[in-house]
Parts: sequence; C-alpha cells; structure tokens
Amino acid sequence: MRDDPAVLVTHVVTYLEMTTADQLRPAAPAPLELRPETDASVIRPLHDRIALPHGWSGLQWSDQRWDEELARPFLRYWVASVEGEAVGLLALNAPPDGNYEIDIFGLVPERVGEGLGGHFLALAVRLAWDLGARRVWLHTSSFDHPNAIRNYERRGFRSYRSEKRQREI
Repeated sequence: MRDDPAVLVTHVVTYLEMTTADQLRPAAPAPLELRPETDASVIRPLHDRIALPHGWSGLQWSDQRWDEELARPFLRYWVASVEGEAVGLLALNAPPDGNYEIDIFGLVPERVGEGLGGHFLALAVRLAWDLGARRVWLHTSSFDHPNAIRNYERRGFRSYRSEKRQREI
C-alpha cells in the first residue's frame, strides 16, 4: 500500500507505422548483433534495466504476470549485444495476420548515446519484414527517451495517431 498520495501525470502516446519494407531507412552501421532469447532470467532483468528510467508498466509486474507475458503466443524476444554484452531488448508481437508490433524496444541506459539505437531499430524492422510482416507498428510515450520518436521517424516510421493519457506516478 502506498503511503504517499498518487499523482496523475498527463503524457502523450504516439502510434507509428511502416506499411511497406521499402520505407525502412537504414542507420549508420554499429557493431550490434541480435539473437533470439526465451530465458526469462535474461529477458526480465534486461527489460527492467531498460524500463527503469522511463517508468514502464512492466516494472510493476508480478512473477505471474511475467509468466503470462512470456507465454503470449506470438510474442518473441531478441537481445541486442555488442561483443557479447547485452545492450538492448526487442519484443516483437508477430501474429499470423502480418500486423507486427514492436512491443518492446530499448537500450540499457549506459549505452544510450553511443550510436546504437538507429542500427538496432533498423535490424528490428528488417527482422519483422523478413519474418513476414505486412505492416510494422509501435507506440511510444512522452515518458520514453526524448530521441525515440526522432529515431523512429528517421528509420521511416510515420505517425498515424496520438492521444493524451494520464498515468499515476
């Protein structure tokens, strides 16, 4: 139970999409590799390191809620690494209809600003198209990194909706 009163903060959620693979604009190469991951003991702590500065809702999830998340039928995870060090996490929701969502995308805070994000996003989007996407979409919040939307737009994503929401902090 909280001892302090809850504060509601307004934030903006922006939805972005790519509808064809040729919309993808690559970024400068970086020494980044993607590998599939299924181990919760790798995914969860990496998620939490990335989520902490942005207050992602997954930080509050119970073990049971994490088990449910990891069991979602079309959700797959990849770890981005540089020279074997995990630096980022991608979760791609890839349902059979081809409407693929980048559900989680981020870098660990200590590696932000090193020029990895653009290349990581390009790899993630290319992976989605290679797996059979007919559309790739995501959403971001004004709580996320200030360069998030700019990175998405530089890779070729286009905004199609924004909405104001309130969140308790």
